[in-house]
Amino acid sequence: MEDGDNKVDVEHDKEKKSYVGIPVAYFVDDVDAFMANENESVDKVLQMLDEDHGKYKFMELNLINKRKRLKAQIPDLERSLEMIKKLQSEKANDTKELETQFLLSEQLYTKAIIPVTDKVCLWLGANVMLEYTLDEAEEVLTKNIESAKKTLGYVEHDLDFLRDQYTTTEVNMARVYNWEVKRRLAAKST
Repeated sequence: MEDGDNKVDVEHDKEKKSYVGIPVAYFVDDVDAFMANENESVDKVLQMLDEDHGKYKFMELNLINKRKRLKAQIPDLERSLEMIKKLQSEKANDTKELETQFLLSEQLYTKAIIPVTDKVCLWLGANVMLEYTLDEAEEVLTKNIESAKKTLGYVEHDLDFLRDQYTTTEVNMARVYNWEVKRRLAAKST
């Protein structure tokens, strides 16, 4: 891929409204025209807007959970990468054994003396663990960290976009409700 192609991809990403396809909530500027187009009762329009609002809140909850998982995953990956680099430096120094501490259970560590090795096993999830050379493990972890950080950026962007959408929906609901109140008051006065 050439540098020119990369610039196009970055610019395309910036223009993108949502990375996961969150629908856009359009602001109702002219409530009279909007209600004329809907041909529905105010209650049904408010119910429709309330359903959209609920969907946005549900999407927000899912994105918040995804952000929480990613924020926990990134430091774990970075600690694993640090350990790989430590093993690489110990191997380069021709150290025979490495004294370390490892987590036995929550807040309980134990000392261990491990032989310096050129292979490690990485837990990939879904009950899968694979053995890698130190260089391969470093490459895998580096790619995973980059991918997780990029995904976290997308999630943050989508959360901001989503907040705008449900705020717009809330404003639309208030405008339609106020329009109905004014219409009823005008009908009572005549």
